[in-house]
Parts: sequence; C-alpha cells; structure tokens
Amino acid sequence: MYYDYSRDQQKAVNQLIKQIKSAIDGEYSAIKCYEKLARMAPTDEEKERILEIRNDEIKHFTELVKLYSGIFGRDPKPELIEECPDDYELGLEAALIDEQNTVDTYLTVADHTMNTAVKQFFTRAAKDEQQHAVWFLYLWIKNK
Repeated sequence: MYYDYSRDQQKAVNQLIKQIKSAIDGEYSAIKCYEKLARMAPTDEEKERILEIRNDEIKHFTELVKLYSGIFGRDPKPELIEECPDDYELGLEAALIDEQNTVDTYLTVADHTMNTAVKQFFTRAAKDEQQHAVWFLYLWIKNK
C-alpha cells in the first residue's frame, strides 16, 4: 500500500497557514475593538484593564506575524474580520465571547501542530485569552 506523505504534509502546511492567518486577523480585530472599548469605558479603572488586555493582543499579533513570516517566508496582510459594537455593554459581551472562542481555537491548533514554536505560542496565548475572557465577563456583569 502506497501512502503519499508529501500530499498530507502539504495539507497540514496549508491548514497551518489558514489557522495562523485567521489568528492574525482575529488579534488585529481585537486590537481595534479594544481600543474602541477603552474609549467608551465609564471609569479609568475599566479603561486601564481593557488597555492591558489590548497590549496582550498586540504582543500576540506581533508574535503571530513573526511566526507566519518565519514559517512561510512572507508577511501576512491583516484584515478586520469582526465589527466592534458601538455600545459598551454589547462590546464587552462580544469581547468575552470572542476571547472564549479563541481559547478553544488556539488549543485546537496547539494540539494538532508538530511545530514546537507554534505549539508553544498557541498554548501560552490560549491561557492569556482565557484570562481576558474572565476580565471581560467581570466588566460585562459589572456594567449590566
């Protein structure tokens, strides 16, 4: 029985390209949204918390761009994939849902990649995203 490893390897590489590109777009969208949410925050404390989360997202974005460029030899073109609500409470809710969904996605990528750098990044970033979800949940409940 003949097994075409090269075809399966190419499928895995193509899937990884899509996953990293999707993560780049998600982080880029989060950066933009959290800047908007920080401007709408009713208190300086909430604004600072959101900006801290945004700074984490900037770090994730930067690391993802480095990973993408290093693995694939070209720079990604980030795209805004989500609109940020104009209402603060709705924005917090959207952010917490997005962060929680991102945790699941990042853990799936980490579980399915053989690339050590990718695995380490996505595992660490999933932990950050979970923490972000908890903070957004706190802010959302506080503002209900």
